[in-house]
Amino acid sequence: MATKYVYFFGAGKAEGNGKQKDLLGGKGAGLAEMSKAGVPVPPGFTVTTDVCRYFYAHGRRTPPELAGQFKAMMQKLEKVSGKKFGDPKNPLLVSVRSGAKFSMPGMMDTILNLGLNEAVIPGFLELTQNPRFVWDSYRRFIQMYGNVVMGIEKSEFEHILTKVKSDKNVKLDTDLNAEDLKGLIVKYKEKIKAKTGQEFPQDPWQQLVGARDAVFKSWNNDRAISYRRMNKISDDLGTAVNVQTMVFGNMGDTSATGVGFTRSPMNGAKEFFGEYLTNAQGEDVVAGVRTPKPIKEMQKDLPECYAQLRQITSKLEKHYRDVQDFEFTIERGVLYMLQTRTGKRTGHAAVRIAVDMVKEKLITKEEAILRVEPDQLSQLLAPVFDEREKKNAKLVAKGINAGPGAASGAIAFSADKAVEFAKEGPSLLVRPETNPDDIEGMDAAQGILTAIGGRTSHAAVVARGMGKPCVVGCSSLRIDEHAGTMAVNGDNLKEGDHLSIDGFTGEVYLGKIPTLPSEVIRVFRGEMNPKDSELYRLFKEFMGWADAVRKLKVRANADIPRDAKAARGLGAEGIGLCRTEHMFFAEDRLPIMQKMILAENVVDRKRALDELMPFQKEDFIGLFKEMRGFPVTIRTLDPPLHEFLPKTKEDAEELSKKISIPTDKIWAKSKALHEFNPMLGHRGCRLGIVYPEITEMQVQAIIGAACELAKEKIRIVPEIMIPLVGTKNELKHQKDLAVKAANETMKQYGVKINYMVGTMIEVPRAALTADKIAEEADFFSFGTNDLTQMGFGYSRDDSGSFIPTYLVERILKEDPFQTLDQEGIGRLIEIAVAGGRKTKKDLKMGICGEHGGDPASVKFCHRAGLNYVSCSPYRIPIARLAAAQAVLEAKSKNEYSQK
Repeated sequence: MATKYVYFFGAGKAEGNGKQKDLLGGKGAGLAEMSKAGVPVPPGFTVTTDVCRYFYAHGRRTPPELAGQFKAMMQKLEKVSGKKFGDPKNPLLVSVRSGAKFSMPGMMDTILNLGLNEAVIPGFLELTQNPRFVWDSYRRFIQMYGNVVMGIEKSEFEHILTKVKSDKNVKLDTDLNAEDLKGLIVKYKEKIKAKTGQEFPQDPWQQLVGARDAVFKSWNNDRAISYRRMNKISDDLGTAVNVQTMVFGNMGDTSATGVGFTRSPMNGAKEFFGEYLTNAQGEDVVAGVRTPKPIKEMQKDLPECYAQLRQITSKLEKHYRDVQDFEFTIERGVLYMLQTRTGKRTGHAAVRIAVDMVKEKLITKEEAILRVEPDQLSQLLAPVFDEREKKNAKLVAKGINAGPGAASGAIAFSADKAVEFAKEGPSLLVRPETNPDDIEGMDAAQGILTAIGGRTSHAAVVARGMGKPCVVGCSSLRIDEHAGTMAVNGDNLKEGDHLSIDGFTGEVYLGKIPTLPSEVIRVFRGEMNPKDSELYRLFKEFMGWADAVRKLKVRANADIPRDAKAARGLGAEGIGLCRTEHMFFAEDRLPIMQKMILAENVVDRKRALDELMPFQKEDFIGLFKEMRGFPVTIRTLDPPLHEFLPKTKEDAEELSKKISIPTDKIWAKSKALHEFNPMLGHRGCRLGIVYPEITEMQVQAIIGAACELAKEKIRIVPEIMIPLVGTKNELKHQKDLAVKAANETMKQYGVKINYMVGTMIEVPRAALTADKIAEEADFFSFGTNDLTQMGFGYSRDDSGSFIPTYLVERILKEDPFQTLDQEGIGRLIEIAVAGGRKTKKDLKMGICGEHGGDPASVKFCHRAGLNYVSCSPYRIPIARLAAAQAVLEAKSKNEYSQK
């Protein structure tokens, strides 16, 4: 039986359904589901994602069976619509749109009004009795088709349109009359002939096939590839193509087009949210070509359609049990729904909607936990402007608040400049409006500001998805990107000058404004009353649900009490990594550390270490106090010693003055300690073995701090972690030394402390011989930064020169230093877990690399059977949520397999 490649929808029927997103894409599945529910949907059909995958697997050719199915479906569409494709008297016009499984706003291509040609125009004029509408529809079609199918830059057409408006002395497209548009069409066709050497195609079937295949090609355009990489969407999914009967929002004041959400995607409030334009087509709203009206004003302009729209969208939200992002068109007072899909939303909105829908009994708490992307929680911790500083800044404009947070940066009028400036410091992308080609600049910029567009424009939708501060529709901006200048309410600015934008209020200020932590952080710090922050209350309730589900503990990587305090506020259940070397870089300690390194004998080395001991002990006391009752894992000295010494002779001279050691001696030692490959050199446990007095001092400080606090009845759980172990004997050497120093210290204080000595598994050999190493270890902590570095053979300090290329060329799916490589490095972890627990059944294991805050890596850790993950303090909520989702996803998978 031949594979079915085309699925019909509309007229109250559909061959597909809402669960077939993998096959029909999100748009196609939504259209099928709406059709079945009796929602007014213009009839059409979906060409499946199978065709897209076939297209790329077979040299950009479609399956042989598609041609017959495609033609038969067009004949069915003609029958249902009562119109005929290419008929001069009663033409069927269609739109051709992309539709992937996951929403990729603006990243792929759309063509409207397809089927128009010179033969059809006279009949269409007779049928509609509206010359301006007909010529406007034709010029839009030529512009879209010329760009998408024939490869002519959008700007080529925009320059022609701008010139025509300038010659007429008008600002808006709608100010052009039918004759103006006819002249514009002639110029468009001339441009196409000049650029391609071809006439604009007049055969409707040629137009349709060209548009269909162009949408498939757009799956792999640069912006779509970038968007998938940023949002971790698989390249293998492919896009569907939706061919749908045209309905027109540009037929006069009783026609309109718009987009909206059933709840606010900004803050999650239960309010009807969206925008529309009368006498326009859908692309005008989404592309930000004109600044649209708030959707509530439609209640005055088109009251009956507004009431029907409210009724339909409420029904859709209840049906899908989630916020819906919808598109609609009104043609001469008749409402049509063009799309419904799960709405993208900010982190604030995601949490509020999840909590509210549980209270409304639409979803369960478990479903709510799965509804929020872990990385979205970082937006709840996004900084806000310091109100005291903001009062002194000059407010120069106000637009529409469209993306959360506050941002300051150097003005960049192009995506390329935003990327360039971001290499030196924060940049701010400032554009008349963004388009999908700006995606790399939007990603690089701290924030986004546009002169036109609304809350559903391309800039707003993409910025919200990225969690970036964004202000749109700031109409007072006068941008001349070619000159690199901008005027705003009497102030003249140039590219590189600084602006500040408030994505919560829409305000734009001159210069840089300092920021403050979010409400959530300020509550944790005791700087704000919890009763005054709805955001904090929502966050606390939601995270409570996640904590009740997860099994993995979440600890923090923290070296100082301030970070430890923040970590506890954000839910840390201990410290999984304290890097003691960071303590030695403090201004009052570094010279002592340098004296220790420069010492020529054990006696002098110990004398310097004795000076360092009180500092170390005080550091540990501070950490232990913040983490009272929770475990604190302290790594002994890890980096090579040359990192503490001067890098230039001038610096050596300055140090000589401070520690009274000759410059030549300092400089000679610095050069002597230089290594060709320091990351594999004299560091980690190797330092402690060659210089045992270093490990001895650190253990004395750790246990001494614990003993002093034990006398104050403060419970302490110290865990001493030996880094870079590759053999059992390395760990045994350092553990024996640590136990001896701990026993002597406890005897000195007259206090008994329960402590542990374990190791980091970060050398591949350690992972492979974990069963042996576990004989000496009380715990394992996987140092995935170094394990990745050694496992791949990539220097993490130098890999930035080739990993971006690897990602573009799809040699790697992810940067392995950001998301754990589960296939290779993950296999090493699994081997170590199995080996370690073969030796000690209940051996405690965790992860303390930066992967501990990456959601996909956290979920792997759950599946691998680890006890905890550890990450930077501000990633803790993300890890907590990811750990809860790992439990629920495993539960769902088990239930599915049992069926």
